[in-house]
Amino acid sequence: MAEILQVGILGSGIMGSGLAEVAASAGHDVVVRSRTLEGANAVRDKIASGLERKVAKGKIEAGECQATMSRIRVTDHLGQLADCDLVIESVVEDLEVKRFLFAELEQIVKPEGILATNTSTLPIIDLAMATQRPEQVCGIHFFNPAPAMSLVEIVRPITASDETIAAATSFAEHCGKDPVLVEDRAGFVVNALLFPYLNNAVRLVESGTASMEDVDTAMKGGCGFPMGPFQLLDLVGLDTTVAILDALYEEFRDPHYAAVPTMRRMVAAGRLGRKSGSGFYDYG
Repeated sequence: MAEILQVGILGSGIMGSGLAEVAASAGHDVVVRSRTLEGANAVRDKIASGLERKVAKGKIEAGECQATMSRIRVTDHLGQLADCDLVIESVVEDLEVKRFLFAELEQIVKPEGILATNTSTLPIIDLAMATQRPEQVCGIHFFNPAPAMSLVEIVRPITASDETIAAATSFAEHCGKDPVLVEDRAGFVVNALLFPYLNNAVRLVESGTASMEDVDTAMKGGCGFPMGPFQLLDLVGLDTTVAILDALYEEFRDPHYAAVPTMRRMVAAGRLGRKSGSGFYDYG
């Protein structure tokens, strides 16, 4: 398989901008596509602001910032991804939306191009089978924030070729990341272990074992975690948490994966965590 030189990024959210920064910083030419040109330009502006802050803090040189930004172009047109060697989608965590998108990419991206998803939970095989190149589809799951987090899960559906997985792994390594190879099972490694822990933390408080604040303090002090489970739930987002737990439960039918009713009620009330201003804690 040819060397990965040009990378396409689909999505204008936090992960989309993070992926674009990581790839461009590693020397790849990057095309960021959003549904609107306004959204795409916002991604570029966000990356520029982040890099300028790193320059101000002395983490990178001004020339490195300029070189990275010179490798990034933005668009609202899928056709601009035609010549990409690798396309990574990071749009909404909705299987039907992603499946439709992969079917579109199949018609646009050059035949030898790899199509990858940054999903944290959804089955890669369903996306692979939406294309005529299932051997060239895999998961490349970066963690948020992508520029800072070192781990990347390379997810192999049963259809992926050795060459595709090798190219995806090489790309992650070239971006300065630590890839781990995992099979295509819901939650992969990190989320399959993390989200039952978060779910059970809520159950623990509901049972009266300890207060929410004391659970957070205990897990930080006793396990050395940088934040407690309720702080992490608010950071991840309660809506995202429930969606991931639902996907895990759908696959494994393990009661530890059944989202506690408290979180569903909080989502219904719009208490999603930091992004909404309130969750388990208030951020007003």
